[in-house]
Amino acid sequence: MSNSPSAKDSATTTATNPARPEDEKLPTRLLLVYGLQHILTMYAGAVAPALVIGAAAGLANDPAAMGILVSGALLVAGIATLLQTVGHRRVGAQMPIVVACSFVPVSAITALAAGQDGENLPVAFGASMAAGVFALVLTPFFGQLIRFFPPIVTGTIITVIGVSLMPVAARWIMDGNVRVLEDGSEVPAAPLANLALAGLTLAVILVGSRLFPGIWGRLSILLGLVVGTLVALPLGMADFSRVGEADLVFNPASVFYFGAPQFEVTAIITMCIIMLVVLTEGASHIIAVGEITGSRVDAKRISAGLRADVSGSIIGPIFSATPTSSFAQNIGLLALTGIRSRYVVATGAAILLALGMFPVLGGVMAAIPTPVLGGAGLVLFGSVAASGAKTLAKVDFTNNLNLILVAASVGVAIIPLAYPTFYSFLPESVELIAHSGIIGAAIVSILLNICFNVIGRGPSPTPAEIDQAEIGTAGPGEAKYTDQAGAAHRGGEEEAGHPDRA
Repeated sequence: MSNSPSAKDSATTTATNPARPEDEKLPTRLLLVYGLQHILTMYAGAVAPALVIGAAAGLANDPAAMGILVSGALLVAGIATLLQTVGHRRVGAQMPIVVACSFVPVSAITALAAGQDGENLPVAFGASMAAGVFALVLTPFFGQLIRFFPPIVTGTIITVIGVSLMPVAARWIMDGNVRVLEDGSEVPAAPLANLALAGLTLAVILVGSRLFPGIWGRLSILLGLVVGTLVALPLGMADFSRVGEADLVFNPASVFYFGAPQFEVTAIITMCIIMLVVLTEGASHIIAVGEITGSRVDAKRISAGLRADVSGSIIGPIFSATPTSSFAQNIGLLALTGIRSRYVVATGAAILLALGMFPVLGGVMAAIPTPVLGGAGLVLFGSVAASGAKTLAKVDFTNNLNLILVAASVGVAIIPLAYPTFYSFLPESVELIAHSGIIGAAIVSILLNICFNVIGRGPSPTPAEIDQAEIGTAGPGEAKYTDQAGAAHRGGEEEAGHPDRA
């Protein structure tokens, strides 16, 4: 195991005693081993958003384009992670935090990008870039805003995000197949072969998660994808003949591959609301890492870390990538191994950059049969919803108003999922926003939280201590410890007014 005593001892004997625990420098061999461990933990989650969005944009059968999306996601993850770990003191928390394409905006981006041959991707990328600038402007003031995003709000929104992604997994499993009814009409349906392939993939993931210990259990998703694809090959359900169409090495001419970003007001508004959740999640994760590593975290450091988090939203469209945020999976890995050096994660960022330089790897990922992706998607997307529910478990529901808040927010979110044409009478620009269940849940939960829990409320209670054992179970998209993030912001602001405390 990577966290064996011998490994830690060898690291300790060759490292200096830094002023900050995250500044510990390990031997090159250990940097490579531990850095690769971080990448294996998050790889599936890092490329999944690109696969989801590419399929929605009509690129599922275009390995070259999918290769660009996957390699772009890896390149931007590497750049953002480097900024977070070794960046300038005003950009980057200089902590062992992995940053990659977030699951939080996926549902909204798939709605914006839906079409054929990636024709609407420039709109999605333009909205991401504008929302990134919006989030960047907010980072110095997020200490005041974070009080409007307690666990009851973030938990509700993240639960809705997971639920909203489930139709994507279902469409992957159906793979465009239809059943002809007796009256001649057609309805989308999944053939038995597709169901069997998705079920096999899901079974491999579940068995792997049960049998493999620790971080290796997280690799069960990759194992499921590999096994499902190998089974699909002799059945004629997997085709790798077009993988060669993807570039072997990243071509600088492929920047803005799908065209220059387009800026549409309704799309930008949608993404700006999503970025508020991304900021909340990022602040929560920085606090959690500070607790694990024993590092001092104040408002300035959180703001610097959030700037690195949102950097992917600004530079991402250049490489055809979507908004980034810190990954909770890797926070769990920090707790598991006890390796606190930020240079380990920086080494992992270098590995991400190396992987991103080979778009042909993305072409291979694009050739994975969609029913296999659908089987894995049930777990990936379900884990997002489960993470939201886990955050909600920290909420006190003895107050009936909190129960009403969640009920109303989820109800509003489910309407467009159950009846996609529900808002068709609205003007097109308004319909785009109303059709997003995530936006509806966000607006309702924020407003009700202000009405029920902010207006007329007394001083905020002291935040509960962080349960480090629980961090090890963090899932993708999980916003944890929002109260602690707010406390750190407020504490940092108080210290900022007293230079003698620095």
